[in-house]
Parts: sequence; structure tokens; C-alpha cells
Amino acid sequence: MTSIDDVAREVGMSTATVSRALRGLPRVSQATRDRVIETAQRLGYVPSPHAASLASGRTGTIAIVVPFVTRWFFAMVVDGAEQVLRAQGFDVLLYNLAGDAGTRHRVLQTHVLTKRVDAILVLGLSPTPAEIAWLTQQACPVVILGAEVPQWPSVRVDDTEVSRTAVQHLIDLGHRRIAYVGSLVDEGLDFATPRARRLAYQEILAEHGIEHDPALETEGHFTLVGGREAGNALLDLPQRPTAVFCASDEMAIGVLRASRERGVRVPEDWSVIGIDDHEMAPYFDLTTVRQPVSEEGAVAGRHILRCLGVATVEEPEHVVLPTELVVRGTTAEIGLSAQPTRG
Repeated sequence: MTSIDDVAREVGMSTATVSRALRGLPRVSQATRDRVIETAQRLGYVPSPHAASLASGRTGTIAIVVPFVTRWFFAMVVDGAEQVLRAQGFDVLLYNLAGDAGTRHRVLQTHVLTKRVDAILVLGLSPTPAEIAWLTQQACPVVILGAEVPQWPSVRVDDTEVSRTAVQHLIDLGHRRIAYVGSLVDEGLDFATPRARRLAYQEILAEHGIEHDPALETEGHFTLVGGREAGNALLDLPQRPTAVFCASDEMAIGVLRASRERGVRVPEDWSVIGIDDHEMAPYFDLTTVRQPVSEEGAVAGRHILRCLGVATVEEPEHVVLPTELVVRGTTAEIGLSAQPTRG
């Protein structure tokens, strides 16, 4: 079996240089890297992951902790991060919490991750003081996405501003009876995003002198099914809203499904807006506030590489990415057909 020493002798370089070239580490010219890779392939050299780990003190693996791996947002973030990490030779170990607080504790406050990974990416959660203390003690870089911990690199969008943009759009169109579809209860995982988006909805209504009606806040669980159920609940109100602000596009698409099933026209009978710019949003002609989901994952991946000394990153420690209102066909100025109705 060909060894790394055989490759080093063939190219006339030190074993250390060959190792750096094969692992994609810095301080190796592209010409040298190309020559080493070509020679290794020609000789049939296959690196041993175990040997590489012993030599470098690293596992070559990054843990990504995901609240719900089946949800579109998290899947897209994982894909964006994984592409960046894979390009530098790292594997990803996915921990799906699946809404289970017990699993969260096992992953973030026990030895599950100890010595198994080189860094940890936490998605969408607000770590507790105990979790922060535990993870910090592990001497393993931690990056957080969707929240902010002062001592860890982070990437997020401004969820308060996202909500304000969406609701302001509806207010500018003349709507005053505006419903909210989001997350009203803690699902056991302590998400930062739902809290921020709901609070911003309430605040901007108050700023415009619009009375807050708790009956217009509906649980959507950030899913298509939840959005459909929330849409039906709003349509069952004695006095329907004229507009619906959904804290995610998946919930907004669910509301559109309920509207179609009940014969409610969008935007004639009520307007609907979401957040994300989901890949299906253009097909539903959905007005939304776009966030760069894949780029959020990529930035988080680059943060990890910087923490590990594998790459130089010019981005700041805490990155807040821009968002954009995308007006399509599900929102319109309030008219006679969009006045509050009964039944």
C-alpha cells in the first residue's frame, strides 16, 4: 500500500509539506498542491483518516446542531455550511434535536461531542447560560446562527427588522386588521427568531396606533400544515383580518392553501405575506421578505474555518446579513372586497 512517505519521495518534498498540500491547508502554493495531488492519485495513495487525526490533533469533523432537520430553512443552512466545510476537507456530523428538549440537553450539556468534533455550529437556538458554560469548557470553537452570544462568532438576520418590514408593507397598503401566524408557545427548544418576530409585530402595530387583538395571533408551528390550520382558524373568526403576516413562507403557503380551500381570494379578500423567499414562493406568487438562507450557512462555515486557522476570513465576528422586501401578487391595497367580513 502506498504511503505518504512514498508520495513525498516521488515529488521530492518533505512529508509535512505533502500532508499540508493534501489537506488543503494554507502556506502551500497552488502549483505545489496540484503536483502533490496528481502524484498521490497516480500512485494510488489513500490517506488514513485515523492517522491524519493523530497527526493533526483533529477529527476532520464539524458538528451541526439542528432543531428540525426536515424544515426547509435549516436544510438550506446546513447545505450552505456543508459546502464550505467540505471544500476544505471537513465532514459534517448532524445532530437533529427534532423538538426534543432531552436530546438538546444530551447534545449540548454532556460528553456527546467531546473529542468527536473540531468545532460546533448551533442553528436557531438561544443557548442557556449552562449550555454556554459547558460548551466553552470543551475548548472547541462554537459558532451560532440565528442568535447571538457575545463570546462566539455569529451570523443572523435582524428578525425585528424583518418583521417590521413585512408589517409596514401591509400598513402602507391600508390594512389595520392584521393577523400574525407564527409560534406562540415554546416548543421546548427556546428559539430566538419566533420571539423576536412576534414582538416586532406587536410593537409596530402599537407605533401606528393599531390596537393589538390577541385573537389575531395564531399558532403555525413554522410548518405548511401549521400554516393551513392557522389560516382556517383565522377564517373562522367572527371578524376576519384583512391581511395575514406569517413569520415564515412555509406557514404563508399553508395559509394560501386554506384560502383556496375555503374560496377566499388572495389578495382580494385578504393579503398574505411571509418571510424567507422560499424556493416555492415565486410559484405561489407570494410576497415575502427575502433572507439569504444559503449564504447564512456559508458565512457560518467560514467562521468555523477561521476559528480552526484553516482560512482567513475578512467578515466581522458578528455578521448581520441584509434582507429585502419582495412584492408579488399576494398583497394589495385594501379595498371594498377586503373589508372585515363575518363568517
